[in-house]
Amino acid sequence: MAPFVIAVIGAALYAAGAVGASVVFGRLIDDVVLPVFDQGEEPSRSSVIWWAAAIIIIAFVRIIGVVMRRYFAGMNADRIALHYRVELGRAYVRLPMSFHRRRAPGDLLAHVDSDSEVLVRSLHPLPFSIAVVFMAIFAAIAMFVVDWVVAIVALGIFPALTFFNQIYSRYAEEPARNEQDSIGRVSAVAHESFSGALLVKLLGRRDAEVERFSQAAAALRTHRMRVGDLKAIFESTLDAFPNLGIIIVTAVGLWRADQGLVTVGELLQVAALFAALALPMRVFGYFLGNVPPAMAAQGRLDSVLSEPRPSVGATRQLPDGPVDLTVRGLSVGYGEDTVIADVDLEIHAGETVALVGATGSGKSTLVEAMAGLLEPKAGEIRLGNVTIDDLDPAQRADAVRFAFQEAFLFAETIEANVGLDRPSVSAVDRNAALETSQATKFVGELPQGPSTVVGERGMTLSGGQRQRVALARALAGSPRLVVIDDAFSAVDPAVERQILDGLRLAPESPAILIVAHRLSTIRLADRVVYFKGGTVVARGTHDELLARDDYRALASAYEQADEVSP
Repeated sequence: MAPFVIAVIGAALYAAGAVGASVVFGRLIDDVVLPVFDQGEEPSRSSVIWWAAAIIIIAFVRIIGVVMRRYFAGMNADRIALHYRVELGRAYVRLPMSFHRRRAPGDLLAHVDSDSEVLVRSLHPLPFSIAVVFMAIFAAIAMFVVDWVVAIVALGIFPALTFFNQIYSRYAEEPARNEQDSIGRVSAVAHESFSGALLVKLLGRRDAEVERFSQAAAALRTHRMRVGDLKAIFESTLDAFPNLGIIIVTAVGLWRADQGLVTVGELLQVAALFAALALPMRVFGYFLGNVPPAMAAQGRLDSVLSEPRPSVGATRQLPDGPVDLTVRGLSVGYGEDTVIADVDLEIHAGETVALVGATGSGKSTLVEAMAGLLEPKAGEIRLGNVTIDDLDPAQRADAVRFAFQEAFLFAETIEANVGLDRPSVSAVDRNAALETSQATKFVGELPQGPSTVVGERGMTLSGGQRQRVALARALAGSPRLVVIDDAFSAVDPAVERQILDGLRLAPESPAILIVAHRLSTIRLADRVVYFKGGTVVARGTHDELLARDDYRALASAYEQADEVSP
């Protein structure tokens, strides 16, 4: 707020200096220039010094005003842009997954980049635009001092400007909104093409993606041309207002001067006032021209910032020592649809449980509910004696760890990907986690070992290597519950057994839930929970569940898949 106030003060100083310069110019004409030409009177030395000092002082005031306005207006706009980008970043990480499922990543990137930039673009000329108001006030006073008729005629220009701006805003609002929406669409298409570059090349989709991007870019160009046409008409018409004012005021002023009611100096003073208004009016027009796009950008940003955020007031702590996972009567879904219903599940500390079911049975939905990505419709999930939603968020993230089939790694070093700057994870914990996930050998063979940067999404590693590093991230420290959602799919079964054996031999072995799609994984589990139709239909060991025809058919399919897999 302070930089904006200082910028407005600077704009006021500039306005006062501009009006003061026109007054000094008029008085100089009447008191010095005309007497020299009409009467041949030479101005005195003191008069010349006084007028020179007045001109220098006014110039100095205008310079100070310009510096204050430009520097602090830029600071104010940059701070607001920073504020919006920080708030958007916070909103993105706090909002539930239901929000991210509705929004394309490219659109979210456009909010942070283009929308924030367009919004603050109108703030740079705002203090100068306020200077127009100050200049109008100061100029009105000076004009009424000169002649009330000339003042009324001159000030009649401003209502016409306001009326013209209302017309422009009405016609430019929708094209500006379409332009911002198109920017989001272009960003979304580009993001999909770049993130799916491997698939695009493998499927020969290059020409199709180029065409898709070209269509989005052409739509953006069309909308921008429409906005540009409107701005061109508006800004050129606005530029004509000061010149039109000078013509009208000069004509009326000459008529009043013929009647002896206005001097030549006073007439030139009024004309100089309108000439001084030309640049601020042009900046004011630039400001008004950016208002519709800024309003469209504001609406897009508000659509994110106004989203209801989940409560983060939970503060309960877990008891020391091993804890069990208990799920009672859990029902979860997306929107109005219920995917899993009345689920009961229990996993003891140190126990490995395999969650088995056909595709679409709701296994991943249950995992997302455990991760807090989906809000239960009914029932609860308890860790120890505490409902997961009541846990302190930091302790919840530290106690419950997840490893998914699609292993996402940041473009950082391996040790940074495993530790993630968590205070509870030491260098010893990182090394132990890499050893448990059977990643120590290949990590040691990398050029810089654990300090090797793995590239965006870990693309410099193989699929199995990425999964083991991601698993090490889930195991680092002292997790109470580890949920593995098919995170062994790219890992050799022998390595998988070594990993699970290492987990069981840990001093404080966590409760482990594995979403399994391989028979080799299922056989390694202590117990199997059979999921079907969105609920638990059977529990027991793998051999016990083979008595069920449906489970035996599913296990047979898994066994055939294991036999044909490389």
